[in-house]
Amino acid sequence: QVQLVESGGGLVQAGGSLRLSCAASGRTFSSFGMGWFRQAPGKEREFVGGINWSGGSIYYAESVKGRFTISRDNGKNTVYLQMNSLKPEDTAVYYCAGDPTRTSYVSSSKYDYGYWGQGTQVTVSS
Repeated sequence: QVQLVESGGGLVQAGGSLRLSCAASGRTFSSFGMGWFRQAPGKEREFVGGINWSGGSIYYAESVKGRFTISRDNGKNTVYLQMNSLKPEDTAVYYCAGDPTRTSYVSSSKYDYGYWGQGTQVTVSS
């Protein structure tokens, strides 16, 4: 079993930066693909980006490409989401998720992720 706990959310002005962390428990974390998703009020949960187990494959949604960076440290069982140049439309609850199945590529489908954190709120003021 894997448990995921996000941290690092908060309130930031437009143009600012935040770094989210997702700490995982369980020995199998290093074999999981990891994704970041977000959900704004009244909207569907959407894919932000993901990284495969080795960090050799990383994929971003078009809306965040060039502004957000995903990385992972398997020694620390942690995946990160560095968010720069934040915009008010980035406001959402951000979730990390674990995919134990796919190894060589990153899935953008929330249905492929079997493990989820509780989420952390990110609010970007204009």
